[in-house]
Amino acid sequence: MAKKKCPECKQGAPEWMNTYGDMVTLLMCFFVLLFAFSSIDAQKFTAVMESFQGSAGILSGGQSLSDAPFVFDAMPEDQTSSQQVIELKKLEQIKEQVEDYLEKNNMQAQVELQLEDQGLIIRFKDNVLFDPGSAVIKSGSYQILDFLGELLNSEDLINEEIRIEGHTDNVPINTLLYPSNWELSTHRATNVVRYFIENAGFSPLRLSAAGYSEYHPIASNDTAEGRAANRRVDIVVIKNATTDQNTTDGGTQ
Repeated sequence: MAKKKCPECKQGAPEWMNTYGDMVTLLMCFFVLLFAFSSIDAQKFTAVMESFQGSAGILSGGQSLSDAPFVFDAMPEDQTSSQQVIELKKLEQIKEQVEDYLEKNNMQAQVELQLEDQGLIIRFKDNVLFDPGSAVIKSGSYQILDFLGELLNSEDLINEEIRIEGHTDNVPINTLLYPSNWELSTHRATNVVRYFIENAGFSPLRLSAAGYSEYHPIASNDTAEGRAANRRVDIVVIKNATTDQNTTDGGTQ
């Protein structure tokens, strides 16, 4: 009787390994695609790729899981973006509170509020705080300065930096106290700073004064209306995210 021949043994890995390898590869691609659809940055992408290294037996080397904090924290939102959102909401709340005060005291025409990239601008128009050619704060403006001092020095806002800016029109001034508009605008800004320190208990570290003379106009100096708009004092609540870029503007000029 003829002997049965042994089935021929195939060389290499078993056939089921091909299917297994394809499945693992597809799983990896699936998770990479899921991650790509989410909000990513270079740091998060690196962390996820490190997590794959070695664990699936496909990528070489590395540990099965990365100990990077943002992997274990389920990919939290970018902290910088979150801080910017919080800061913006805080400035919006200040704006609403000041608007309420202005409406109750019929001062909407005297004080203007603007939320800009640098922060919240509380703009005192023309002669609200000072008489023409003077840097002495008018007694009639003490009430609103006291309100702002209490608001901006509250516990929630104690770390916000404040810059006081003095601006003039282009009409020359030449007096013993103010030889030019530079001295006038600077003196006005520093007097408001002193008022906040002496009457509202502000830390001097939070405050800065800037005198811009006629060189930061917001309207044309060719008309009386334009010159009136340019004569102003701005109280700027500086947005934390832009504090560094505004540092050069914060000194007295």
